[in-house]
Amino acid sequence: MSSSTTVSGGFSNIQFSAAGGVARIVLDRPQQLNAISPGLLEDLDAACAAVEADAGARVVTLTATGRVFCAGADLKVVQETSPDPVRWEAFIRLWHRVFNRIEALPVPVIAGIHGLALAGGLELALVADLVVMDADARIGDQHANFGLVAGGGGSQRLPRLIGARRAKELMLLGGWLTAEQALGWGLVNRVAPAGTVAQVVQELAGQLAGGSDSANRTVKALVDRGLDGDLATGLEMEILLVGEHMQSADAREGLAAFVEKRRPVFRPPAP
Repeated sequence: MSSSTTVSGGFSNIQFSAAGGVARIVLDRPQQLNAISPGLLEDLDAACAAVEADAGARVVTLTATGRVFCAGADLKVVQETSPDPVRWEAFIRLWHRVFNRIEALPVPVIAGIHGLALAGGLELALVADLVVMDADARIGDQHANFGLVAGGGGSQRLPRLIGARRAKELMLLGGWLTAEQALGWGLVNRVAPAGTVAQVVQELAGQLAGGSDSANRTVKALVDRGLDGDLATGLEMEILLVGEHMQSADAREGLAAFVEKRRPVFRPPAP
């Protein structure tokens, strides 16, 4: 990914562009409140493929057009597929596969929430590495209010992030959280002043893109993969992955800059 801007066509439900090491994914179904449909999932899948294939990608941002970040699953799709167990399972398996792929991207993913992140929108935020939330936004899981259950990964990712009791409270009572409450619960990393969430997301993306790509990728891999095993396994993985990182150009530059009392200059990886 060069310093020039690359805009990819062929998407009907998202916008995708890349410049300066930052890949930008923007949900773009504003009339449907960016509801999650098979088409949106397929576009997100293609965007992930583009990021994975781009050696210059250093960070991904995930934001949305319109009044809200994401209002959850497309109700039309749910109504059409849920009566048929085979079609319903196919939809949910597509959903899980794509969300898993977003979560597994080798570079950090920063989500920016404005308006509402409801049900599936909350589940989408859960697969990001960092989340910025507009001060006026709200986030929640309303499934219980209608006798439904989160099926896009929320029942598993939410308790791992905020603990079982709080996850059960959110899912069983079907309530909302304000931005400050979400921050206090550990659901989001930062609250942006109203109307500035996109700006704050891009600032964070620029900070990460200007840092060590090798270090960022190593940290993400260690934290994500370490949560899947016991402490001893995680510590052994740390020895191996940090050892690999210490052989990188970024690590050499960082050590040299520290000794020379200057800011490090990290070079983009070769294409």
